[in-house]
Amino acid sequence: MEQPIAVSATTKAQAHSSRLRRTMADVWKMRTLYIMLLPCLVWYFIFKYLPMYGVIISFKDYNFSDGILHSPWADPWYKYFEMFFQSPYFSQLLGNTLLISVYKLLFGMLPSILLAILFHECRISWLKRWVQTLSYMPHFLSWIVIYGISIAFLSETTGLLNRWITDMGGSAIPFLNGVEWFRSVLVSTEIWKDLGWGAIIYLAAISSIDPTLYEAAKVDGASRLRMIWHITLPGIRNVIVLLLILRIGSILDAGFEQVFVFYHQRVYEVGDIIDTWVYRTGLQQMNFSLGATVGLFKSAIGFILVFGANKLAKRWGESIW
Repeated sequence: MEQPIAVSATTKAQAHSSRLRRTMADVWKMRTLYIMLLPCLVWYFIFKYLPMYGVIISFKDYNFSDGILHSPWADPWYKYFEMFFQSPYFSQLLGNTLLISVYKLLFGMLPSILLAILFHECRISWLKRWVQTLSYMPHFLSWIVIYGISIAFLSETTGLLNRWITDMGGSAIPFLNGVEWFRSVLVSTEIWKDLGWGAIIYLAAISSIDPTLYEAAKVDGASRLRMIWHITLPGIRNVIVLLLILRIGSILDAGFEQVFVFYHQRVYEVGDIIDTWVYRTGLQQMNFSLGATVGLFKSAIGFILVFGANKLAKRWGESIW
């Protein structure tokens, strides 16, 4: 009885060794690509993975003089979690963050998809190139520049749009200072800034669709709209689901840089998000333990949302793993 078991173990070891040799052979064959990937991996390891040990300050009364490892442990260990959850601003911060993120998610993906489809359907090459260039350019502008452009158009006193409104007998609208308009300004400026850049991924996915599908549909008498509905959109469905899952995972990141540049005390009620509150409370007041606690909370929620969204996507036959 011992001999078959020994033979079986030897066979498994040989199979494992054979797979390992094939894997190493494949790695060596593509060594140039792995060498090109190495700087990116090193960057992620240094700046993304090594700093993770700093998450322990969420459970410590951190101070500069003692450092991370020698700072005393918080008593109780959930002290800063309790401080954040019991903050009088918690519900407002969470509500603002979720609303702004959901608005950007709902209204931000569709325009990029539509623009990518329009680029694909455009038969005038020079027009396509010009529109692509113009739509990509805002992505490379900083939010400071975007805010300056917004003031030029939306300022209540000197903005071009409000001048048109007052010249036609209307009243100036406080786009940048009114609580009822502030979220709309945030969402619309982000859509304008990232519209063309977001369309790049969808356009690349459309370009990978087998062109014979369009030829067959044309022979069958399908219109352009039917080809878009039955070929183009199903062909990029996996990319849409992938980006949707990734954006759901970062739903508690409502865009710190944009909000920080645009907001002020008059719009705190609708514009103050978790990240801006952490900046004021955690960094300006040097309460680093609280800032790390909120970051850990956001990461945990994002982790749960990504897994939940991926599990839900599997029911539609799409997932990222």
